[in-house]
Amino acid sequence: MVFLTTFIIPALSLITLKLTKNISSLHMREREDRLLPFGMVSAFFLLSTYLFSTKQELDPLIVLAMFLVTACIILLTVLTMFTKISAHMMGVSGLLGFTLFVLIKQPESQLLPLFLCALVLTGAVGSSRLYLNAHTPKEILWGFLVGFSVCFTGMWYWM
Repeated sequence: MVFLTTFIIPALSLITLKLTKNISSLHMREREDRLLPFGMVSAFFLLSTYLFSTKQELDPLIVLAMFLVTACIILLTVLTMFTKISAHMMGVSGLLGFTLFVLIKQPESQLLPLFLCALVLTGAVGSSRLYLNAHTPKEILWGFLVGFSVCFTGMWYWM
């Protein structure tokens, strides 16, 4: 269900926006092309988070993670009105923040390999965005800082 509401439906929406020429490219290189898709994805994530937090018996850690990911996407949408930052970096740095939090709070959790993989993935994503000329170093840095800080500090504050 999470995969359907946070990947399949948003992906189909993006394809629809491209086919109806509401966005010029699925790459969304221009800041203006990102506003409508990010707004739609924010709405899908907000709805999913609400439904899963009220209708399902989920671990509070998972609900909090969903809330923080939704907060990141909404923040990304708002920031896109003013500047372009890397959504990819925001996503992987959020994962890095989550794994670091669990590793610090529960060292017995055996998450060190996952944390190290997330660290390497974060570097790889940042490097690839630069290599592809999809973002400037500043846009990548801002994506990293926003994703990591929202997820790590949100977990630290509420858990």
